[in-house]
Amino acid sequence: MPKKNQVTIKIISFLALTDVLETIIQFCFKKSAISVDFLEINGLASAGAFVWAIIHSPFLWIALFSAFCLFVIWSTLLSKIDLSVAVPVASFSYIAVPLVSAIFLGEKVSLLRWSGIGFILMGVVLVSISTKYKAAAV
Repeated sequence: MPKKNQVTIKIISFLALTDVLETIIQFCFKKSAISVDFLEINGLASAGAFVWAIIHSPFLWIALFSAFCLFVIWSTLLSKIDLSVAVPVASFSYIAVPLVSAIFLGEKVSLLRWSGIGFILMGVVLVSISTKYKAAAV
């Protein structure tokens, strides 16, 4: 039986799944919002019409279901590993969301933003390496 805080292949797989779910959530929330872009929110009535239209978007319901699944998986993961390890390792959605946005939504991602994403990726690698050293020291 693995010790608490030991990062196994199973845990890494679930961390990867959290990134996939987070990307799906952000993409679907964006799609539900732009599906009603014809509405301009300039008062309470138009805000209500916007919410009413979004509630009927299948993308909203996919996002909410994905968020529930993410909650269950994330809660389970946090009972097995440190939060200080889980959050950085599960931050690949910072790469996946802009990539999906560029490919499927036609959004422009600047070179400066990709550079920042590269720094985030380097931080994830450093955290992963530090986790290995911590486990080896114990």
